[in-house]
Amino acid sequence: MYTIIDIEGNGAPFRKEKIIEIAIYRYDGHKITDQFLSLVNPESKITPYVQKLTSISEKMVITAPKFHELAKRVVEITEGTTLVGHNIDFDYRMLRQEFKTLGYDFEIDTIDTIPLAKKLLPDEESYSLSKLVKSLGIPLTNAHRASGDARATLDLFKLLLIKDQNSEILQMHKEDVHSKIYLNKIRELTHDLPNDKGIVYFQNREGKILHMDFTDSINKFAKKILSAKSSDWENVQEEIGQVNFEFTGSTVISKLILATKGLQKEEIWKFGLHYRNGRFRVEKLKNNEEPLLKFNSYTQGLKAVKYINSLEKFQNLEEFQLFLKLENRNELWLSSGRTLGEKCFLILKNGKVTSYGFYELYTQIKNEKAISKLKIEVEIKNLENDLKLALLKNEFQILPLPEKI
Repeated sequence: MYTIIDIEGNGAPFRKEKIIEIAIYRYDGHKITDQFLSLVNPESKITPYVQKLTSISEKMVITAPKFHELAKRVVEITEGTTLVGHNIDFDYRMLRQEFKTLGYDFEIDTIDTIPLAKKLLPDEESYSLSKLVKSLGIPLTNAHRASGDARATLDLFKLLLIKDQNSEILQMHKEDVHSKIYLNKIRELTHDLPNDKGIVYFQNREGKILHMDFTDSINKFAKKILSAKSSDWENVQEEIGQVNFEFTGSTVISKLILATKGLQKEEIWKFGLHYRNGRFRVEKLKNNEEPLLKFNSYTQGLKAVKYINSLEKFQNLEEFQLFLKLENRNELWLSSGRTLGEKCFLILKNGKVTSYGFYELYTQIKNEKAISKLKIEVEIKNLENDLKLALLKNEFQILPLPEKI
C-alpha cells in the first residue's frame, strides 16, 4: 500500500517554511483507494516567487484550513503505507516539521521516484518531474500545484512498477526493512539538514565533536558520511548522536569561524597549479616544488585552469603571480554572508586576515566606527591558498582599508 504525495511550500527560509497546499493519493498497486487535496493556511507570508510559480495567492489561503486542522486526516490516509514522492525528502521534511510544531513525531517509510527512475529509466535526459513525465507521455496538468504534481508522480510510479521486472522497488523496500534501525537513525539525523554550504558537526549524544568539516552541501555530506562503507567512518557511525551545522557562505568564512572556535583543521592539498611551456597545468603535489595554487582534487584544479584560460587577461606568468600576490595588501574584502540578506567582510593587513564580521545587506560599514563594532578578531594559519582561490574566483569586492583600522 502506497500514498503518493506532493506539497507546495510558502518559500520561507529553511526550517521556517510552511505548507500552503497538500495532495495525497492512497494507492494499493492497482487503483486509487482514497485521496486528500487541500490548500493550507500557512499563517505567514507567501513569497512573490512562489505565488507566481504556483498561482497560489495569500488571499486564496486565508480561508483555507490550518495544518493542525488537517493533521488527523494526513495521519489516517498515510497510516500503514509507504510514502512516495518525487524528491520525497522535501515533502517528508515539511510534514515532519509541521507535525513537530504540534508535538507529534510523524514517521513513515518512504520511496523517492527520482533514484528509482534513474535506475529503471537510465536513458532519460532529465529527471525533473515536468521533463520526465513529458518524455514518457504522462499528462501533467496544473504543474507546480500539489494535485497536478502528485497525480503525475502517481502515474510515473505506476509506470515504474510495470518496468520493475527485477523487483527493484520491492528489493529497495526489503533492504530498507533489514537495515531499518540504522537507516531510520540516518534519516532522523539528516532529514532537517539543508543543501547549503556550511560547517557540519558530527557529535555524540553528550555533544562531543567526533568530526567536523566544511562542505558545499550539508545534507548530502552528512548522508554520505553516515552511509559510508569505509572503516574510516566506523567510529563516527557508532557514536553519532546528533548532527549540527552552521551556514558559512564560503570556504574562507568557514575556516575563519572554525579558527575562532579553536577548531581549525589542517587542509590536505593533493594537486598543484604550475606554469610549464607557456601553459597552466595541474599536477600531483611534489615535496620539492611550490605550486602557484593548491587544490583538494584534480577536478577542482582543471576547473581553475579552464577559468584562467577563459579570462584571457594573463599574458604571462608574471602577470598571474602579481594578480595573486597578497604581500603588503591592506584591504577590506566584502562578499555575501551566511544567509540571504547578510554580507561579510574580511580585514587584511599586510596580506593576512586579522579579523572578519557580518552585517545586514543595507548597513554601511565603510568607516572605522562601524567596522570596529562588528569585527571578530582572529588568528589563523595557512589561509593564503584559500584567499588566492577566492581572488581567482572573484568572490570578494575589494576596497582600500580605512586608515584608522
